[in-house]
Amino acid sequence: MRTLAAAAAGAAMRPLPAQTPRKRIAWVSSDRAVGNAGFEAFKASLAGLGYVDGRGIALEVHTTDADLAALESFALEVLASKPDIIVTQGPVVRAIRKIGTATPVVFGFSGDPVEAGLVESFARPGANFTGLSFMALDLAGKRIELLREVVPGLRRVAVLANPGHPGESSELRVTRDAATQLGIAVDYFPMRSASELELALAGIRTSEAGAVAVFPDAGMMRNAERIAAFARVQRIPAISGWAVFARRGNVLSYGPVLEVGFGRLAWYVDRILHGARPADLPVELPSKVELVVNLAAAGVIPLAIPKSVMSRADEVIR
Repeated sequence: MRTLAAAAAGAAMRPLPAQTPRKRIAWVSSDRAVGNAGFEAFKASLAGLGYVDGRGIALEVHTTDADLAALESFALEVLASKPDIIVTQGPVVRAIRKIGTATPVVFGFSGDPVEAGLVESFARPGANFTGLSFMALDLAGKRIELLREVVPGLRRVAVLANPGHPGESSELRVTRDAATQLGIAVDYFPMRSASELELALAGIRTSEAGAVAVFPDAGMMRNAERIAAFARVQRIPAISGWAVFARRGNVLSYGPVLEVGFGRLAWYVDRILHGARPADLPVELPSKVELVVNLAAAGVIPLAIPKSVMSRADEVIR
């Protein structure tokens, strides 16, 4: 695994004294597939800090795969349970922010938390929300570089992205800049919801793109298998930022190790339980990234993955 600089660091604090009343920590996820793995990583990190469910803390799990229209109702149910701390991931983060709460909220967020209105800045969140953003913009450019490595004659890339995802415009700018430096044209195809996916794929089909770059968020990952099926028919590789994208049949993924990020959220909980204010805990960026190569998917295209890429792979799917 390769390491990026974290935006903030801090030593773990000792767990709460035994006589402290049990604190209720709500894990709230609007993406079961990502959320379940994230919860296990978060729970393990809590244990590493000395917190065990039922002893000093009580973990309460709230998960849903509801669409965006139903997320506010889901968030209201969570807030009505009055937990001491909310730890959350997925689009429900924005629903909780929109409703409003004084409860400390620790998030693992795929987009730009400043643009989403979750915090005032990375360094000084300013209210009761803080956590980690999985959007490291430099990685968007590196994905284009990877596509050029696996498709040496690449001249055109299709970008599939959700324009409603906070930070999408910045990610698109970085992607275009990286592509321009390599002499690659970029065709942009927006997809705000699953219902728009087929329209976007139809556009890519006629664009003569030699590869697809998919901006990572929960909605895109839910459609990873459909994108993989499309890429096989078109005989072009697709890349995104989360490992699940490659594990669901696409050729490449390069981006943050989500489980490491979710594990880091335990540090925030520890600090808050010891009296720190979320407003004073800086938002962090990913500390580790991984490259996943799906050789089975590449073989269908067919596409030979160069040794220069294989030697850097953290995971190879055969």
